[in-house]
Amino acid sequence: MTFAELQKHVEVSPATLRRDLSGLERSGDVIRVHGGILDPAYVRSEVSFEERLVRNRSAKAAIASAASKLVPAGATVLVDAGSTCLEAGKALLGRKDIRLITHSVSLLEAAFHGEAAIICLGGELRKVSGALTGGAALGALNMIHADIAFIGASGLEPEWGCSTTDLSETEIKRAILARSTRKILLADITKWSNPSTVRFAEWKEFDDWIVNKLPPRIDLKVIQKNGVKVHQA
Repeated sequence: MTFAELQKHVEVSPATLRRDLSGLERSGDVIRVHGGILDPAYVRSEVSFEERLVRNRSAKAAIASAASKLVPAGATVLVDAGSTCLEAGKALLGRKDIRLITHSVSLLEAAFHGEAAIICLGGELRKVSGALTGGAALGALNMIHADIAFIGASGLEPEWGCSTTDLSETEIKRAILARSTRKILLADITKWSNPSTVRFAEWKEFDDWIVNKLPPRIDLKVIQKNGVKVHQA
């Protein structure tokens, strides 16, 4: 919003408005630019984990339920740290016949009240995503193998593939793909045609994609040509 527009809304003098904006800038509630202000949420590169948890809850729940049904008895499942993957991991915590491996702090916390065996990948905490990343997590991944991987994405694009917001999480996702037999993407349709900063995988690197609503038919054919089975939750 421009300074002039804002002044019309609040109906105060220019001096008062400038003084108030200086205080709001110091507290982080606005970002001041030449001639106006910006909402910090608009320019922030990554949405907080808490915000992602409450977005598209019904879609996440449906995807998680469908994903849990693909896990057979005796399987070891690598669970990524995304919010949809968290729901899928929680859906498996009641089973004694599987083992989970994760770098999601939220899933580890929930595991205290579950029955499934769980292995923690250590590392450096990214507070914005609740993920443990870095050399320690990558080193642990090099020593394990999983039957199934649940992997999330921040953005999806028919030609470019799957992307995320951060290089350190890209490294983890690529390592999870390399250490798993069956790779399952869990991402709702709001990610479609909305690529993020860093690509971590092409479509051909996945076996399955579970989504709440199918993409346009022309795009769906591109994905299926890459050998990906698409499941609508």
